[in-house]
Amino acid sequence: MLRQKPELNTIYISERMRHSLQPVARSSLTAVVAPMGYGKTTAINWYLNERGREGAAVLRVSIYSANRAIFWKSLQKAFAQAGLTVLEGYECPTDASGAALLLDDLCTALAGEREIDLFLDDFHLLRDEQAAAFLCALANRLPGNAHLVVASRNDFLPQGEILRLGQRLHRVGADQLRLNEKELSAYVRRCGMELTEPQRETLLHSCEGWFSAIYLNLHALAERGTLLPTSSDIYAMFTAAMIESLSPQRQEFLAVMGLADEFTVEMASAVTRMPDAEQVLLALTRQNAFVTRLPDGESFRFHHMMKECAERLFAQLPAPRQAAVWERYGRWYEARRQYLPALRAYEKCGDYDAALHVIEEDAGILLASLGPAELLERLGRCPVDALKRHPLAILVLMRRMFTCQQIPKMMELKALLEAAVREHPELPAQERGNLLGECDLILSFLMYNDITRMSRLHRSASRQMTRPAVTLRNSGSWTFGSPSVLMMYYRAPGELGKELAEMYECMPHYYKITQGHGQGAELVMDAEAAFMQGHFERAVLLLERARVRAASCGQENMALCCDFLALRLSLCGQAGEPFDFEARRAALLQRHDAVLLHLLGSIEAYYYALLGRTDAVPEVFREHRLASVSYFALCRPMMEMIELQVWLAQGQAVKVLARCEELLAACQRFHYGLVALHVRVQMAAAYGLYGQPAEARAALEQALAEAAPDGFWMPLAENYRYLAPLLAQGGWGSAQPLVERAIALGQRYEARRAQLNGSADRPAIAAALTEKELALARLVAQRRTNKEIAETLHLSEGTVKQYINQLYAKLDIGGAVRNKRAQLAALFGTKY
Repeated sequence: MLRQKPELNTIYISERMRHSLQPVARSSLTAVVAPMGYGKTTAINWYLNERGREGAAVLRVSIYSANRAIFWKSLQKAFAQAGLTVLEGYECPTDASGAALLLDDLCTALAGEREIDLFLDDFHLLRDEQAAAFLCALANRLPGNAHLVVASRNDFLPQGEILRLGQRLHRVGADQLRLNEKELSAYVRRCGMELTEPQRETLLHSCEGWFSAIYLNLHALAERGTLLPTSSDIYAMFTAAMIESLSPQRQEFLAVMGLADEFTVEMASAVTRMPDAEQVLLALTRQNAFVTRLPDGESFRFHHMMKECAERLFAQLPAPRQAAVWERYGRWYEARRQYLPALRAYEKCGDYDAALHVIEEDAGILLASLGPAELLERLGRCPVDALKRHPLAILVLMRRMFTCQQIPKMMELKALLEAAVREHPELPAQERGNLLGECDLILSFLMYNDITRMSRLHRSASRQMTRPAVTLRNSGSWTFGSPSVLMMYYRAPGELGKELAEMYECMPHYYKITQGHGQGAELVMDAEAAFMQGHFERAVLLLERARVRAASCGQENMALCCDFLALRLSLCGQAGEPFDFEARRAALLQRHDAVLLHLLGSIEAYYYALLGRTDAVPEVFREHRLASVSYFALCRPMMEMIELQVWLAQGQAVKVLARCEELLAACQRFHYGLVALHVRVQMAAAYGLYGQPAEARAALEQALAEAAPDGFWMPLAENYRYLAPLLAQGGWGSAQPLVERAIALGQRYEARRAQLNGSADRPAIAAALTEKELALARLVAQRRTNKEIAETLHLSEGTVKQYINQLYAKLDIGGAVRNKRAQLAALFGTKY
């Protein structure tokens, strides 16, 4: 019985539910877990709307699939719409270390006076245990003004995390969301309806407080005068209540737009080709609580129950009609550079030419979010003839196959590319050259660290290509995260001269076709070689040239390699500008590049391990958690060698010895001759510390044999404090001159190390200062202007002034500005 026109789209939040939502504002994490249709999203959105009216910043992210790349873009969009720039340019973390970096940045960005609520809806669709663990870690560290609300059909919190979160966690479940008898009656009245007592009893017991089932029954009652059959499943109930009574046009609208996660009026008009699409959509929104307008005021979405039923309806359309719809979806997404959904749409309609064009436009960037198995499966469905019509797409797929280490498939694609070029003689000569040249460039990755073979392919690519490579971005890490070029490309003792000559010959060709990717690499390698031989002045000159070249093309990776060498040179008395790790890290954080930050961490670890200051070694190395970082496989041997240096500095010789043989085997596989030399020196040092002199001498003899052909003294000098007794024994035969040179360098090296750790360069005030403050104090004492200090430390002049004032306060220095600077200089034993 109706007493007035029903208002079924009314929002009803019971007093009990309102009370259940009050702790959200006091909790770091609120987990709302209940099956589909219990009104999770409705309740939370009502609460967030109230919070928004109170002045809180509200960020909403709806999750529609397990694709992490799409979720990440949605998260970035939500932050940007709220005026938060922290995620701009940020890559989605892939390991624990990257997640820790994101955690730090998020907590810093969210802290403030304004309340911030972040809502993640349908979290169960992400199916990502790592994401759940990250949310728990974030909740444990969120500032008091920030609150995380997560809605899911499934429990996503491990029991241990629930205990760890304690009072930071608030939980809302199905019991709070379902309507009791009193609330059911209130909801029915709110909708403008009246029920007979039998109808009320039937609704109460058949629906058990399930909001969606109650709504559907009321809708059926309003439309037909009867409740739905109690034996119906939810989808049958939904179809009967919400779809069957609609006109064919509106049913088709639902069927077509149910394929989209979110859509606008413009998109609905383009995809359905209905001239009155806006009127249809607005009418459905008014009449149907399962079609909602999103807070941005422009986008709409279907509830998952509606989507499921709409997709079933779409499946009943004739195949040509389905294909036409998917084609229009593809064109819509492609025009807006939403390449992943565009690719899926074109595959659905079987338009592989369009799909391959999308791959060409994307150039493999978003394609990287697809796992190897999925990529291979989708590639397997693509007709060979279509691939041949899109040779540029073949190149993109070849590059992805290399990254996924699917080398047989990569070579299969190479053969297909050559066949495509051969079978299309009408291709312009310039385009043929670009395709075959870039193919050579991609093939060169298979020859990694064999400069002779890589050079041959680079020269071939350079000779044929008239445009930059499409499949390689010059912003990527040229060294794959290694801090040293020489460690990557020095293959075997006695080969240094040949390898350097080939590097100088081949790199200009590589730069030409990659827009300067890795610019300065050959100079860095040459500078490192000079350092290894003890030719410090030459190393310093080459290093400075490399810095200029790297800066000219914005190659931050190469700049960090320069930093690594500069720090090693500083331990040999070749002092350059004071190096501030904190300032360098702060500058890199603005780039949100985890690879570069991991690289800086490895540089810092090696430097402080050589100094013997293990307390300053970054935690990942100090606590030996390298497994938590997704290093590129090609740089992992370097990272593990640096970890051995940290183990040595910590006095853990047995840890070094337990790992040496396995690491040497990896060096042999990669042809990492220089890394192997470092490991053999470390092995000799560890045997000496472990009280096994015979084994120590044998390991050192092997190291000397490998160091002698190219005069690589420095690994011995850097470990002189461990090797001194062993080197002093004498009897090294033909290696004796090398040993004597190493001893001389080692003694100077130890004197410099003692100086850096002692009073000469580290005055008494250092104990009261952080490394960042100490670097700043040195620059002030050297009569640098605020502008010069700002340029050195990569800070603004205003920030420098603020830090200097904080420094004076910490050291209890008062008086006029000039007097303050003079007092600070006096603490360093210098005259201002």
